[in-house]
Amino acid sequence: MNETEVLIIGGGPVGLALALDLRSRGVSCLVLETTDGRVRHPRVGTVGPRSMELMRRWGLAERIRKTGWPGDHSLDIAWVTAVGGHEIHRLGFGTTDSRPALPYTPEPEQVCPQHWLLPLLAEAVGPEVLRRECRLESFVQDDRQVLATVTDLTDGSRLDIGARYLVGCDGAASRVRTALRIAAPPRRPTRVFRNILFRAPRLREQLGPGGALVYFLTQPPDLRYPLRAMNGRDLYRLTVGHRTSADPIRAIRSAIALKTPIEVLSDNVWHLTHRVAERYRHGRVLLAGDAAHTLSPSGGFGMNTGIADAADLGWKLAAELAGWAGPALLDSYEQERRPVAEISLTEADGNLRRTLDRRLPTEILLDTAQGATARTRLARAIERSGVRREFEAPDMHFGYRYASPVIVPDGRTAHDWCADLVAGGRAPHVRLGYGASSLDLFGHAFHLVASDPHADLPALDALARAFGARRVPFALTRAPLYASPYALIRPDGHVAWHGTELPADPGALVDTVRGGRR
Repeated sequence: MNETEVLIIGGGPVGLALALDLRSRGVSCLVLETTDGRVRHPRVGTVGPRSMELMRRWGLAERIRKTGWPGDHSLDIAWVTAVGGHEIHRLGFGTTDSRPALPYTPEPEQVCPQHWLLPLLAEAVGPEVLRRECRLESFVQDDRQVLATVTDLTDGSRLDIGARYLVGCDGAASRVRTALRIAAPPRRPTRVFRNILFRAPRLREQLGPGGALVYFLTQPPDLRYPLRAMNGRDLYRLTVGHRTSADPIRAIRSAIALKTPIEVLSDNVWHLTHRVAERYRHGRVLLAGDAAHTLSPSGGFGMNTGIADAADLGWKLAAELAGWAGPALLDSYEQERRPVAEISLTEADGNLRRTLDRRLPTEILLDTAQGATARTRLARAIERSGVRREFEAPDMHFGYRYASPVIVPDGRTAHDWCADLVAGGRAPHVRLGYGASSLDLFGHAFHLVASDPHADLPALDALARAFGARRVPFALTRAPLYASPYALIRPDGHVAWHGTELPADPGALVDTVRGGRR
């Protein structure tokens, strides 16, 4: 029988991110993926800024930036009657080469479609960890381990795998969630869409400097969804409703006003669901990513929410396996991440509703003064609807706060997520020079930042001894990074505690943040 500490079902971005985090902490893991790894119809287009920070921790951010997206390609979002037709509204975001540095992160978002991202993550994880064309058939668990039965799809042979924990990262139709009988009731009616992937080798040149990353079509009655550049050169993806013409060539020709060669590569039907699992854990089995929550892609929160799941779960599983976690630590994964999924679902649905509910009068298609007036009126309505938030909402990536038994509350009800140190929030980024960030300090231990130049040395020693006595990894940095004199940052980069003085009972603090107190 094969054995590992953590068995991960699903080799998508979330499963591979969890494997990266676990391996960085010295935890053995095995990832099982049913497919052969080839991405025939890429879906995800952008790695969000918080995900890029995590990729930086795992040593992959720079490699993601070099996967192939052209630095001079526009990142703009445009609303058009057709690509190359009448432009109604535009949000300017420059290019990856020209956009200014952000004050709140060293890692802005990066366009990296799935057919680039997955091979990169798979290579980083390594073939000894990722086993493709393997399907989970069943599993049982007791108070010591999980025993999984797996079929090797290449030859039909059976594999038995024992693990201390199993994590289902196996998507919206999760076998793991189904086997656990964990409900994930729909929050909204299911919608059916098609993504048409195609090549248009001359289109970027024809569009010239007026090109965009995403074109939202405003062509009544059927075209109102995006056409997106996928690789910045010749690959594009058109999203249409399931009632749109069954002929993909016809749909593409309606969406593009220019005469340009096209080659359809795939036409994929998909179902949009809004779900959050009622539980993220059953004993030694946990859920992450789309197995735990499915959101509208509007706003780009889906994969990025899942990668943050992996960052929260990874260090907690490592703590359990190392023997220093208290009984409340692993339960805090659901307590912290499920509310984030709820918030993300609501936000993504709001973005989708903005597109679905937009009134598109037929007059906007006219090449007349009446058409120009109708387009001006629609442009004003689009701007008033707050469309920029769908593409620029950094608070959704950075502003959430965890509230769980392993966070010491600070009583604050409002804060500036960009700069303030707040219990449960991500520790703010501070530039340290030469491209370094305060975020680079965090990741492998509980890290105390003592910003007070007159720090209480005996109290610092007492806190370090309290961590050591419980075998909890601990690090100390004495530098004026934050307004709070003392801040304890968790291995995932979130603030566990901060205060003006170190606690009189350091052991009590350590026991709280390691989950020793329910």
